[in-house]
Order: sequence, then structure tokens, then C-alpha cells
Amino acid sequence: MADQDTYRTPRLARAAASGFSHEGSTSGTWPGHGVLLVGVPALEGWVRERTAFHDASFVSEDPAFPHAHVTVLAPFPPDALDRAAAIAATTAPFDFTLSRVAAFPDGTIHLVPEPDAGFRALTEAARRLLPEVQPYWGRFEPVPHLTLDRIGPDRGVDSTRASVAGLLPAHGRAEDLVLTWWESGACRVLGRFPLSS
Repeated sequence: MADQDTYRTPRLARAAASGFSHEGSTSGTWPGHGVLLVGVPALEGWVRERTAFHDASFVSEDPAFPHAHVTVLAPFPPDALDRAAAIAATTAPFDFTLSRVAAFPDGTIHLVPEPDAGFRALTEAARRLLPEVQPYWGRFEPVPHLTLDRIGPDRGVDSTRASVAGLLPAHGRAEDLVLTWWESGACRVLGRFPLSS
């Protein structure tokens, strides 16, 4: 297993795995890490396009890689497949809707999944099984969300809402957890685990 300090210590500020947190990075210099997540196919094309705009090296060549997602726990030890399966076994599949665009204080523009109880239950299970992991390297408490973009000179909440409006409300069904690896030029799926409670 990887050194536990890897999952306790804040690393680079842009390594928060919440979406475009690697914005402005130089390809090849951003450390890779695992993320346990629920994919949202209805928004995959839109999020993939925005990912390419910010840093094309984070667009995966793996067609099963979910760029559009709700994070359950990041970072996630990439070799903890048994614990990913155990987390998935705690929760039955559930439906959710994404229609409300919001922004976090750090400028991350996101969609709010409603209801969010299933995501919160998965994150709580993950934290119980991986007490050594500090979500987002201790920078943020996890809040269920799907990252759309970041506030910047040419992008705000209103412009993002207008851009994605044709896809909303987006409906999703959480049926499995996906363990992914995020690294410049090497984003890929490590495993899938069906929800089964």
C-alpha cells in the first residue's frame, strides 16, 4: 500500500481532484492520485470539453473514464480495491437530478445533486473505512457536487448556467463506484464496483 502520509498531507494546491483544480499546471508536473467517484454520463461531453479547454492532458483516452462525476473520496489509495468494493456494498443504487448551478468560495462552479443523501452516505462509508485519508488533503470538507468550471475573467456562474442550460435538468442513477487515476497524460479507470446494499 502507498505511504499513508500521501493521504494525510496537503500536496499541491491544484491537486484537489474537484475538477479543474489543476488549471494552470504544467503537463507532467502535477502528481497523480486516485479518486473514487460516481460518473454522470448525461454531462460527459460538456465536462470533457471544458477539461480539454483547461488542460487537455487530463482528457483520458479511456472511453470508460468519467470526466463528469460526483466525487465520493479523493485522494483514494489506488491499491485499495477491496475497500472500494466494501464502500459500494454499503449503499443501494439511487437516482439523482442535477439542475442547480452554484459556486464554492474557491471559485469552483458546480452542479448540486439532489437529493444528495446517497452521495453523503457513500462518503461517510469511505471515511470510516479509510480513516487515514484527509478528503481533499485537508483543504475542504467533502460536499457532493459535479464540477463544471472555475470562475475566471471570461467565466462566471451566470455564463456557465447559460452554457449548460440545454442539458439541465440532468438525471443520473448511481449504480456503481468507479476508482479512477488522475494524472497528466495518464487518466484512467482502475476498477468498477456495483452498489449493492
